[in-house]
Amino acid sequence: MATKARREARILFAAFRRSRPFWGGLWTIVAGAWIVKVMSFPLGIALNGGWSYSAGYVVGGSLIVFGVVAWLAPNYRMLAGVVAFLLAIAAFPVADLGGYLVGSLLGIVGSSMIIAWGDKPARLERGRRRKRTRAA
Repeated sequence: MATKARREARILFAAFRRSRPFWGGLWTIVAGAWIVKVMSFPLGIALNGGWSYSAGYVVGGSLIVFGVVAWLAPNYRMLAGVVAFLLAIAAFPVADLGGYLVGSLLGIVGSSMIIAWGDKPARLERGRRRKRTRAA
């Protein structure tokens, strides 16, 4: 029973991964979390200290949101990828060199993967072959 449920969960997760820009969204979420972690100030200071204290929360949180948007709404992947790319570039001067370069680089790579993602054709069952089409 447990192995059958595990197998079904793995198949569903593989279908989810295949139908969305999964890895690009994951790297974008990791980049946002890294920037928020590096810019971690107490919330009172971040709210009262001005833009220089709250920028890491805003930019990092936005990267996390656009990574999740790429997962949940793949139709908006181009918008999410472009905005995430601009946020990753903006994190460089705003949020401690974009999380000491790690956050900005992960954000640039992840957003580029989101932009470049395309739908994959559906897989066929094992043992079946696709019909070959002849080029005209």
